[in-house]
Formats: sequence, structure tokens, C-alpha cells
Amino acid sequence: MLRTALRNVLAHKARLMMTALAVLLGVAFVAGTLIFSDSVGEAVKNASAKNLKDVAVSVTASDEGSSSPGASGKDGKRATALDDKLTDRIRALPGVQSVRANVTGQATLAGRDDQPIGNGWQNLAANYQPGKDGKDSRYPLVQGRGPAAGDEIALAETTAKAAGVGLGDTVRFATDGPVLKKKLVGIVSSDDPQVTAGGSLALFDTATAQKLYLHPGQFDELIVSATPGTNQETLTSKVRAVLPEKRAEATSGRELAAQQAGMIAQQNSALSKTLLTFAGIALFVGIFIIANTFTMLISQRSREIALLRAVGASRRQVVRSVLAEAALLGLISSVVGFALGAGIAVALRAVLEANGAGFPDGPVIISPRAVLAALGVGVVVTVLAAWLPSRKAAKIAPVEALSSVEAPPKLRSLVVRNVIGSVITAVGVAVMLYVSTLKSGDGLPTAMLGSTVTLIGVIVLAPLLSRPLVSLAGLVTTRLFGIGGKLAKENALRNPRRTAATASALMIGLTLITGMTVVGHSAQIGMDKMAGTEMTADYRIETSTFTGLDPALSKKVAQVPGVEAMAPLRSTGYAVGDGFGSITGTDLTQIGKVTRLTFTQGSLDAVRAGGIAVSQDEAKRRGWQVGGTASLEFDDKKKVRVKVAAIFKDNETFGDAFGDVSLVDPHLTPLKNNKLLVKAADGGSPALVKDIRRALGDSPLLKIESRDDLRKKNAGQIDTIVNMVYGLLGMAVIIAVVGVVNTLAMSVFERTREIGMLRAIGLARSGIKQMVRLESVVISLFGAVLGIGLGIFLAWAGGSLVGSSFPTYEMVLPWGRIGLFLLIALVVGVLAALWPARRAARLNMLEAIGAE
Repeated sequence: MLRTALRNVLAHKARLMMTALAVLLGVAFVAGTLIFSDSVGEAVKNASAKNLKDVAVSVTASDEGSSSPGASGKDGKRATALDDKLTDRIRALPGVQSVRANVTGQATLAGRDDQPIGNGWQNLAANYQPGKDGKDSRYPLVQGRGPAAGDEIALAETTAKAAGVGLGDTVRFATDGPVLKKKLVGIVSSDDPQVTAGGSLALFDTATAQKLYLHPGQFDELIVSATPGTNQETLTSKVRAVLPEKRAEATSGRELAAQQAGMIAQQNSALSKTLLTFAGIALFVGIFIIANTFTMLISQRSREIALLRAVGASRRQVVRSVLAEAALLGLISSVVGFALGAGIAVALRAVLEANGAGFPDGPVIISPRAVLAALGVGVVVTVLAAWLPSRKAAKIAPVEALSSVEAPPKLRSLVVRNVIGSVITAVGVAVMLYVSTLKSGDGLPTAMLGSTVTLIGVIVLAPLLSRPLVSLAGLVTTRLFGIGGKLAKENALRNPRRTAATASALMIGLTLITGMTVVGHSAQIGMDKMAGTEMTADYRIETSTFTGLDPALSKKVAQVPGVEAMAPLRSTGYAVGDGFGSITGTDLTQIGKVTRLTFTQGSLDAVRAGGIAVSQDEAKRRGWQVGGTASLEFDDKKKVRVKVAAIFKDNETFGDAFGDVSLVDPHLTPLKNNKLLVKAADGGSPALVKDIRRALGDSPLLKIESRDDLRKKNAGQIDTIVNMVYGLLGMAVIIAVVGVVNTLAMSVFERTREIGMLRAIGLARSGIKQMVRLESVVISLFGAVLGIGLGIFLAWAGGSLVGSSFPTYEMVLPWGRIGLFLLIALVVGVLAALWPARRAARLNMLEAIGAE
């Protein structure tokens, strides 16, 4: 029986090639994802280990100190407990070889066109700490020397290149205030992942760095190196003993390495899970093709199986023979797919690098886990898909099979299937109807479960749905193409289960693509509405690092010629009972000119008279009414009772509540504006933008975005996600096309005699080609209609979860793209039928009639 299985594989190489391709593509996706994750993870881990090579203990300021790391005091600078005295005490401990005192911050540089370079939070700054040789081992020099005076700066090699500066040039940059200028004296290399991923790095001498970010004699972190043979844990305990209580904490190098390894794994996990999800979809689609192929092969070999049963083969042997054939096919496909997956991993890394991912250099890692997982998935999926066809083969009675090539499907099996499919679909639809009532993003797992159940239910029901839909399509094909169209309809209806399985593969891909397209399109229109209805200002001004703008500097914007109105926005948090919210302070005399507020109770005049305005959701959540009072505990722990003067429709610009700047200013340290909304007298112009930049010191920190800029940015984010989904789900559609080709090719083989008879009674070769092409088109359109319809339903039901993020979301169907999907399905049907139709038309008439 094993020899029989091997012979069957070798005897049907062409027929099984398409099935192998489906397995191959799915396995390639799985293998590529695992290899990519392992390679990038190992490269980042090695880079982190290199940075921590000489770190025995890391000392940082504690959150319970006078100022948490990164927090700012009244002068806008951080205050830490790590100072020169503490550094000297640690340096004097036994087992300490050296102490590196780090100062860190952010510096945004101006590029060639005076636009900021880097990525905001990744624009790093640090102090250059030369050793006895005058060099800093952490930042190897490429050119020049390290900064040694207040007017000097060094840059990372990639940063200097992006800024278009060289040694001796003047570098313009900003931290959180006015523009600063320093002379470039050195260029260094850096393998910091944040810098290589599109950020920047600026280095100053220690005194200058402290002046910019801290206070004289203070540091952000102390890196302790140990003498050879010193135990890290013991040294860490000694360091902890000299730290000020609750104001600093020490972490051993090993613990720090473990923490970084965990962070790296978590960062890679999201991308890996996403890619593996789409790999699972591809394999799920492949299951239909594999099951379809083996069902048809077994049907074609029914006489052979009957003969084996007649000469003594047991049912168990027949099952094992088919499963062995599937396992061999899965193994061969998986090996080739794994090799292709390695290439995909290399290509994926190169593409992400080209888009600024900035992964550290490292070799391609092929782990045993990746090999076993990829090969195991391919073989298991193929064997499972062939299991039901193998059981069907074993149940064929020898006499029945010898007397009939193909018995019609039993009615009971379809009845049972339809009942089961109806129950599953009803459960899925009920879950999605429940999801449509949810107003929180927490319902996403429920929506995913409901979508999966609904999709499975429709797949099970597909044979039942195929009859009315294919018959309807047949009316069109018959009217347009005559007898060829009628024959195509009858062929598609002849075996509804096979037609459904073939169409389901295409349906799955189009369901997901349509659902994502509808949600993305609706979200984009919702964001456009929000930009047009909530903000009437022509420009929004903020900093790229979100550190805020000095109010004194911001007032200059209102004095720029051409500015009609300017309203600052500065926010702080508050607590009410066990809940939290945010309140925005603004200029109440100007805010009505730059935003469009809709009040359900009260008015802006009432807020100006004293009190706050709260959003509808916040008022409902807290039980607040206009005229009542609210007790707010601000982030600085001070409590204030305020009057609720108005309630407005939810507006992203203001968050939960807003009031006059005088209400929030006492609770902000330092006092900074988060954003400025500017209304231009003439609608805005490039000249006005330059004037505003000039008024704000032409700082590279500034981001001045028009309403069109904001729309494009939002559109770009959504389009990026949708296009990525298109690309990944395209794999599932390609596999579905393979399935249509496979089904048609084997169907032509089954109908060899029938095609010969059609040719004998006068149907021309062109008519045969037309019949096969129309059958392919009907199957493809059936899958497309099911997929598009189901995708629209799932997008509608799950849209409430997206709508919870912003109130202007409303489902809008992208008719143009839906029409394009139908056109693609039509093209898929035509292309998939090219080879089978040509093969059918070239059959010899007499040989076909005489075929068994």
C-alpha cells in the first residue's frame, strides 16, 4: 500500500502540483515569519549585550524621588538625586572599577532645508565622556574629536549626513526652547537601535549637557563597571546600601540584560503574531484546495480503490495509503516552502530597512524551532485536509465502485451539513449583532470570535447558497452566451460541494479584504469630518517631541500679520473618585473662532462667565448636570470645586472638559502649551507659515500643519495599514486562484468523455473553451459575491468598536473599490480557466468518447 501511495504521487505529478503550491506558499509565510523574528531578535539582543558588556550595576533616579526620571521642575529641567557626591561614594566601593555618569535628553536638529531631522522622541542627546586617552569608548570617533567646550557638539555619522553638515560647520538645533548653535567638532559611530531606526544623536561635554537638561553636578544614570572576579549581585547590594532612600535604585547588569531581552521579545511579538495570523489564513485557504484535490483524485481512482479492496486491502489500509500520499506531498511542499520562506525573511528585512526600520546588523538565524514548526505545519495541514477524503475512499463498497465511476452525493449528507451550517451561521451572526451594540474597544476579542464563527458557518452553508446564486448567474450567461453559458451553469451546479469548496477559498480572502477596506474607508471619511467639523483653524502648531511651547513665545504668533485668531491649548489630568479625565485650558475669547463646538446644554458664554464645559460622555459617566458642581483632584494633588457651565458633543480637540487657562495654569509645572490653533485672515499661505516660524525663533522643533496636512497624515496612516493587509491577504487570493485552476483541470479530466460527446454533436473547440471559461467565471463570482457581502456585514457589525474612538465614524461603502473587487474576481475566473480550457479544447474527439 505504501508503494501504491508513492506510485500515485508520481503518476499524478501535474495534478498535485497546484495542491503542492498551496501548501508551499502557506509554509513559506510561516517559515519566513519565524526566521525573520529569530534573526532580528538575535541581532537586537547582540547589540544590547554589546551595550551592556561592561555594565555591572545601573543606578537610576527613582520615581519616588524629588522628580521622576524625565519629569521637569519649575525651570523646565529635571532634578535627580544622582550627583557628584553619590558618584564619588559609589566609585570608592570595593570591587568598582569605574563609574560612567550619563546625562541624556533630546535635541532636534535642523536639516538642509531647515526642516527637523529624525523622529521626535528618537532624537537623542547625551554627554561625551572622554577617558584617559581623550576618547569615549561608547562613541568611537570617525572624524575629529569629542566636544570639550560649551560651544561644541559632536554628531552620529548618520545624523551628520542627514543634516548635511561636516566638521567645522555650525549646527542649528533645539531642545525645548529657542534655537541653539554650536560648532561641529566630531563625528562618531553609534549602534543604538533608536539612532539606526531613523533617530538622531547629538553629544555635548558633560557640563553643557547638564546645563541643557539637568542641574550642575546631576546625572540621569550611573553605569558601574566591576573589577575582574567581582560578583554582580554582591556589588549591586553594596551600591544599594549607599543610595539615598526612595530617591535612587540599582539594577544589576544581568537583571538589566534580562529586562531588555523581555522588551525585545515583546516588540517582535506584535509583528510576528500579525504575520503568523496571515500565514494561518493562507494555510486555511489551502485546506480547501487540498481537500478538493484529494476528493477528486479519489473519485477518479474509485475503480482502482475498489480493485484493491477486492483483492484484500482493508479500509484502514486504504485510509493509510491516502494519508501517506498526503504526508509525502506535504513534506516535499514544506521543504521547498521553507527554502522560499528563508528568502522571504531576507527580503522582508531589506524592505523594512529601506523604510527606516534600522535593525542592527546580524546573520540570518535558522533555528530548529523554525524548521520543525514550518515542516510540521505543512505536513499536518495536508494530512488533516486529506483525512475526510481518505475516509470517503475507505467507505466505497467494491461492487458499487466497480459498477459506477462516481455516485451522486447522498441527500442526507447535504441536509445534515445545511443544518449544521445554519446553526453555526446563526450563532456567528448573533455574536456580531451583539458586537454592533458595544461602544468600547474592549469588544475586539468578541468581534474576532464572532467573525470567525460567521465565516465558518457561511463556508459550511456554501453548497446550499451556491444553487440560487449560480442559477442566477446562469441566467445571465445563458442569455449572453447561449448553450455555452447554460452548460457552464449546469457544470457548476453538478457538484455543489466541490463548487462551494473552490469558491470558499476566494471568499475568505475577499471577506477580509472587503471588511478592512470598508472600515478603513469609513474611518478616513470620519476623520475628514472630524477635521472639518471640529477644527476651523487653518493651522495647528505643536512640537515634534510634544514637549510644549512657552506661552510667552506663543503669544507672538497672535501678533503676526495675517493671523486673525490664535487659541492656546494646554492640558492636565484630574481624578474624580476612582476615575480619571483630562481638562484643557484655553483662551475662551478666541476658541470659538478656531473650533466648531456644539453644545447640548449651556453655551460658550456660560463657560466664559465661570466654570467648565464637559463632554457628553464625561457628563454621563460622572452624573454631572449643568448648574451643578464637580470636585476635581488635579495631577498635583490639589482639589478644586468647579461649576459645570455647559455640556458639549464629544470633541477630540478638548478631551473630557475645557475651561479658561486660569483654571489649569496653577496645576502645570512647567507651564507649556500643548498646541496652538491659528486662524488666518486669508485662509493661510506659505508666506504666513514662514512668518509664524520666524516669530517662534525658527525652531526645528516646530510642526506647523494645515487641515489638509492633518487629513493627509490620517489618510496615510490608514492607507498604510490597509495596503499592508492587501499585500498579506493577496497571498490567500493567489492560493484561491490556484484552487480554481486545480478544480477546473481535474473537472475537465473527469468530463473527458462528456466533452468528446459535445464535440461529436457539433460543439466547436471555441465553444468548449467558452464553456470552461464561463464555469470558472461563475465559480469566481460566486465566491466574490459571498466574500464581499460577508465582509460588508462584518464591517458594519464591528464598526461600532472603531466608532468608539471618534464620534464622527459612520460606515460608508466604497462602491468603486467593491466594483474593482468584482472585476478582479472576473479576471481571476478568466485567467484561471486558460490552461484547463485549452486542454479541454485540444482533446481528441474519438479518444475522448472511448475514455473510461
